[in-house]
Amino acid sequence: MSQALEEAIGYRFRRQELLRSALTHKSFASEQKSRHCNERLEFLGDSILSAVVAHRLFESYPDEEEGSLSKRKSGLVSRTSLARWGQDLSLGDHLFLGAGEAQSGGRLRPSILCNAIEALIGAMYIDGGYDAASAFIDGWLTGQTPGPGEADFKSRLQEILQKRYKVPPHYEVQQAFGPDHDKTFSVTVRLGKNVLGSGKGKSKKEAEQAAAKDALGRQDGPRASD
Repeated sequence: MSQALEEAIGYRFRRQELLRSALTHKSFASEQKSRHCNERLEFLGDSILSAVVAHRLFESYPDEEEGSLSKRKSGLVSRTSLARWGQDLSLGDHLFLGAGEAQSGGRLRPSILCNAIEALIGAMYIDGGYDAASAFIDGWLTGQTPGPGEADFKSRLQEILQKRYKVPPHYEVQQAFGPDHDKTFSVTVRLGKNVLGSGKGKSKKEAEQAAAKDALGRQDGPRASD
C-alpha cells in the first residue's frame, strides 16, 4: 500500500514510520489506544505548505499587492483545494481510520483528506527536508490556477465594515456538535449587537467563512447597532 502511494507522490520515505504516522487518523489511534496520530505532522505541514505557496506566489506575481496575493493563497490552501488534491492521489485508500470513521465515508471526507495532505507534507519535510516537501508542493502547484477571485469572505466583510463603520466584525461559536474526530461548528458574525450572518463548517475557520459569506449576501448589507 505504501509503495503505491509513494509512486503517486513521487517520493520514497527513508523512515516508513513517518509515512504511517501521516496516514493515521485519530479515530484509528483511539481504537488502538495509542497517542500517535497525524495531528502533530498536520500542524507542521500546514506551515510548510503556507511558506512554499507564499514563496511561489511572491515570485509568480511580482506586480500584485499583498491583499491580492493573500486571496490567491487562501484559494490554494483552502480545505476544498487540498481535499481535491487528496482525491487526485487516492489518499483516502491509504489512510488508517477507525472502524466507525471508515464505515461513515471518512476516506472521502474533505476535512480528513485535507488534514492528511498537510500531515504528509510534514512527514516529508522531516524525512527529506525542505527541498523534498517543496518539490512535492511545487508539482501540485504547477497544475493549479490561483485566481484572485477565489474569495476570502472574511477579508471582504472586514474591508466593508472597516470602511463603513471603522470597526471589525466579531465571530462567535454558537455550537459545536458531533464526535471529536468529526465536529461541526456553528458560528455567527456580529457587528456590535447585531447578528450579520451565520454559517456552519467542519472547522471554526470554515464556519467563519460561511458566516461572512452569509452576511455579505444579505440584501440590506451589514448595519452597525445603535
